[in-house]
Formats: sequence, C-alpha cells, structure tokens
Amino acid sequence: MSAVKTFPAPPSSVEYEEFWLAANEGKLMIPRCKDTNQFFWYPRKISPFTLSDNIEWIQASGKGMIYTFSIMRRADPQYVIAYVRLEEGVTMMTNIVDCKPETVQVGQAVLLVMLESENGQKIPVFKPA
Repeated sequence: MSAVKTFPAPPSSVEYEEFWLAANEGKLMIPRCKDTNQFFWYPRKISPFTLSDNIEWIQASGKGMIYTFSIMRRADPQYVIAYVRLEEGVTMMTNIVDCKPETVQVGQAVLLVMLESENGQKIPVFKPA
C-alpha cells in the first residue's frame, strides 16, 4: 500500500510572513510592485524591479496553467512537481494533487488548493481544473 504524501513545513522568515499568514486563511497572495505595477514571484518585501519596498499584496485568482512538470516516480507515493503560470503572469513551482500523475499535461488548466504541511502551515498546491 502506498504512503500518504506529506509536505514539509516551509521555512519561516519575516521576508514572507504576510504570504504564510494569508495562506492559513486560504488566500494565495502575490506581491506587486507599486512603481511598475508588475507582479513578481517569489514572495518578498522588496521589488526585484526597483529594489524598493513600495509593494502591495494582491490576492491571486487561484487559476493557472501547467508550464512544465515532472513526476517523482521513485517516491512512495509518486507525486507531481510543476511550474504553474498563474493568470496574474507569475510562474511558481508547486505540486499537482488530486489526480493520477500520468494524467497531468503541459498546458492543462489548474486550480488552487491549500493543503497542510507537516507543522500545520497551509501551502498552495494545484489540482486539475
């Protein structure tokens, strides 16, 4: 019988504290530079475009598309890691859940799901739409 996939607890830092607090409320927040109006990923308090702290946190739609993926076949259970391009334009590395790994496809539409990590912190993963 296969084991149940557990997710490691994410690292803790004041740099992305807002991101994880919102995740526990079921929200995927992504930072946007207020000077350039561009979203960026990974979550941090400094804009990579201007190196200023003039950013805001915007709730993402939770909709995206698989850009590329890999099936971790030697793991038990097998699981899928993927780069998902969000509707907002940023691409994030994540897991694809709630499907058989062999059914995942590049270009497939996906929806946000928040799952608990080992320490109870909710983390953003995606399932087929």
